[in-house]
Order: sequence, then C-alpha cells, then structure tokens
Amino acid sequence: MTSDQAPNRTTKVQCCIVGGGPAGMMLGYLLGRAGIDVAVLEKHADFFRDFRGDTVHPSTLQVMDELGLIDDFLKLPHQRLQKMDGLFGGTKVRIADLRRLDTKYPFIAFMPQWDFLNFLREAGKRFASLKVMMNTEAVDLIRRGDTIAGVRANTPDGPIDIEADLTIACDGRHSTVRERAGLEVEEIGAPMDVLWFRVGRRASETENLFARIEPGKMMVTFDRGDYWQCAYVIAKGQYEVVKARGLQALLDDVVRMAPILRSGIADVKSFDDLKLLTVAINRLSRWTRPGLLCIGDAAHAMSPVGGVGVNLAVQDAVATANLLADKLQRGRPSEDELDAVRRRRAFPVRMTQAMQVIVQNNIISGALQSGDRPLKVPLVLRVLTAVPWLQGIPARFLAIGVRPEHVQPKAAPAP
Repeated sequence: MTSDQAPNRTTKVQCCIVGGGPAGMMLGYLLGRAGIDVAVLEKHADFFRDFRGDTVHPSTLQVMDELGLIDDFLKLPHQRLQKMDGLFGGTKVRIADLRRLDTKYPFIAFMPQWDFLNFLREAGKRFASLKVMMNTEAVDLIRRGDTIAGVRANTPDGPIDIEADLTIACDGRHSTVRERAGLEVEEIGAPMDVLWFRVGRRASETENLFARIEPGKMMVTFDRGDYWQCAYVIAKGQYEVVKARGLQALLDDVVRMAPILRSGIADVKSFDDLKLLTVAINRLSRWTRPGLLCIGDAAHAMSPVGGVGVNLAVQDAVATANLLADKLQRGRPSEDELDAVRRRRAFPVRMTQAMQVIVQNNIISGALQSGDRPLKVPLVLRVLTAVPWLQGIPARFLAIGVRPEHVQPKAAPAP
C-alpha cells in the first residue's frame, strides 16, 4: 500500500458468508437465528437475476415450515406442480406424480428466486446478529499463516476487510473464494447446454406438458402464470451453430415442438432475449481449508435436470447450521469439524449427480443426436407410465431428495 492510500476499513464477525444465493441467505438466516454474529455478502445491489433456479421443492417447503415461515412464504405469488408429464417422440409419458408422496407439501412451487431471497432477507431482519451487505463483492481472502481469517471486499464506499472466525463460500459455480483458496474441482461433465427464455401466456392457455423430446431436440416449459418459462436444450458447445441458423429457425423449432407458444413467441425478438446456461456437473473432493468451508454450487454444481440445485443448496445450509452453530459460539471450528459438513452432504450430492448423469446418458444424449430416426420411449419411462404407483419413486427423489435435512432448535426464534 502506498503512503497516499487510505487503509482498508475493517470489521469483525464470527461468520462471513460470501454469496447471497439460496445457500448463503438460508445459512445467514439460520445462523442469525442461532445468535451468531454473521455477515452475508452479496455483490449485486439486488437479487433480481433472470433465469435463476426457481423451483422450490417439498424438502425446502418443509424447512420453511420448520422455521415457522411457511404461511407467509406461500402467500408470495407462485405456481404449483404435482404431475410431470412429457412427450417423447410424440408419445405421452408420465415422469413423476408428487401426489403419491407422504409429505406435508406434495408439490413443487415455482417462485422467482429473487422473491425467495428477498423473503429470507426480510424475515432475517428480526435477528440483530445478521447483517446482509449488498453491493459487496469479495475479491480476496485474508490469511494468517495457513488459516483463512476473512475476506477482502469491494463496496461502494471503498474496500473493506471482513475478519471472521469462519468464512463460508456460497458464491456459486464460478466461486471466487474457492478459486482463491486453491480448491480443485472435479469435472463430471454434461452433454448439453440450455437456452432460457420466456414467452407470453394468455389466460386461456393451459397445458400440463413438462418436457418435449424429438429427434435432435429437447425442450422444457413451465407455466408461470402470465408467461411460459422455456428451456431449449442444445448439444454441448453448439450455441454458435444455433445462432448461425438464425433466430427464426430456432423459433420455428420451438413452435413446432410446443404449438401453445405460438401466440407469445414474438416476445423473443433477438438472441439477446435468450440466456445461455452452460451446464456443468462438478464437485470438490475437499470442501475446506482451515477457517473456510464451501457449500452449495461452490462445492458441487448440479445439472438443471430435476431442478434440484436450489434445494440441494438449502439442504447444505441446514446441515451446516446444524453441525456448526454451537461450535461457532465457542470460536473458530477446526478443519475436521468443518469437514463434518462434507461428510454429511457428500453422499446426497453424489447420488443426485449420479442420477443426473444417468438421465443425461440414457435420455438426453440420445435425444440430442441429430437425425430423422424415430425416438423410442426408454423402457423406464414406459414402465413408469404404465404402472402409476411407481411414479412416486422419481417424485420422492426429486421432491425430497437423498438424506433430507431438518432444522434443529439451536436457538429459539426472536419474539
């Protein structure tokens, strides 16, 4: 630092959470609830990001119930999905039926992620120990020997050093914290990327189809009330090929696959109205350094298959609070204590990613192969469609997941 530079401002907290996504905001709420002095850093001024994951599964609804938040949460605008139907080469199939689940909330709630995150921020304001710092971007780690002792961040008022007993990376699949900590990512791979876009919906337009698969093409549509949320699946790395064909060729494919979108397809005026999601499945073998823990997408990026990413992140947050809240009250947890989170969550992550890979390899890869050959409905989908009671199996995997977490009463909510 040169002599004419002002020193960084410094603040001290017990826990610094980097990233205000589902993992970060849920963990901030849980630790604030437990009386931990915690700061959540969000680099943007608000949570408004289009085309972020917005499927809230029964496992997350159960967490909200256990926190006493569910009634107000479900007052937010949302749509509910119980049956997942699809067209596979023109043949109708049923993928899952959540009505067969023995759970308090047997539906998936479609809710904009910014509404979910804003709800948690507002609900967390009753905890004096929780501070959400917007417009605050973590750019480096503070180190004391081999220990991570906090983060250096940029704010509108200049740099700030946030010292912490524990730093938790919740800053997504392109995690700055993870990169600065030198944690290596194991890439598993995905055969596809996704183009996200929205199309206007008339009040009279209703359709329960979830997925459409044709030779060389795949698309998923969600009824979002006044618009359709659409995901057009393309082979990995083929975005420039799609662009070279032209926008009209793409939109013609979309309307042919989903005629119900015809009335609103003019909403897509250019490629700027499409958002490319580069799909990745990866995970860390090591989630920790002394003083540092990675969770959520920073520890394991999920495919959009099943829409489970948000809910895995919330489960990570619940497990982290359950395992570490008491220990944080006593000071900096040891790295072995931090690694208890990985030991708890690694199995659900691996199982979920394994199922995503099975779907990718056995359904999506084959569907995306070019050619005019007719598609044959895979045996597993034929059996699921023919035997209704089996539809509860994929429903449970999607809705509840592997080893669901439950909120432990580390501290009573504030009055």
